Amino acid sequence: MTALPLEDSRDATVTGDARGEATRKRILDAAQKLFSEHGTNGVSLRAITSEAGANSAAANYHFGSKSGLLEAVFARHAAGIAQEREAMLAQCRAEPGRPPMLEQIVRAFLEPGMRGEHGGTSFARFRGRMLAENSEQTRELYVRYFNGSTGQFLDALRKVLPDLSETDLFWRVHVMLGTMVYTLANTGRIQALSNGACDPSDLDDALDHLVPMIAHLFRGPATPTGTSDAARTLNPIQA
Repeated sequence: MTALPLEDSRDATVTGDARGEATRKRILDAAQKLFSEHGTNGVSLRAITSEAGANSAAANYHFGSKSGLLEAVFARHAAGIAQEREAMLAQCRAEPGRPPMLEQIVRAFLEPGMRGEHGGTSFARFRGRMLAENSEQTRELYVRYFNGSTGQFLDALRKVLPDLSETDLFWRVHVMLGTMVYTLANTGRIQALSNGACDPSDLDDALDHLVPMIAHLFRGPATPTGTSDAARTLNPIQA
């Protein structure tokens, strides 16, 4: 039987599985915090275990490697978000007194990642760092943990938007994803533009605004192909 690694003094009054689980959670929390602040490439396993008040043997025992730890941090929230999305999607139906199906589908996609049990700003910052690094592991994790549930939403959107081309569908889903992540990142940009009238940290208000906006986007006319020379000369407000 493999011996458990020595734990730090904060677990001295706890024994067995409970002590190991407490240490595992601290390492996960520390890794998410440091990965969010410095990126996955900018943080060593030693720095994570130091932040967690644990030792490297504990990290190796629970996760095997830094790569395994990164997946564990991602999976503990991503899997839950996917499950919550699927559950909400299953409850979408066209009935009197309910919002239109498209709005229900959009909310079912957005809400779990924004204010569900596994969503929120901390995981959003972590995801933002991962996406910015655009590593092969990041792409693999998104495929593994999100493609199944996202595929269900794509099918649901196709049913309620039968005339929308596949290209437009994917680009509009891309905009929905970007809107969600940027809102959760809460960069302060919208507060500066609106003199504080709009606050992404109020997730109820954010959802109430974003759901109808994104539904309107999906219902919009087909996007013209190609870009005119005149359009190329436009200088939009810097995002």
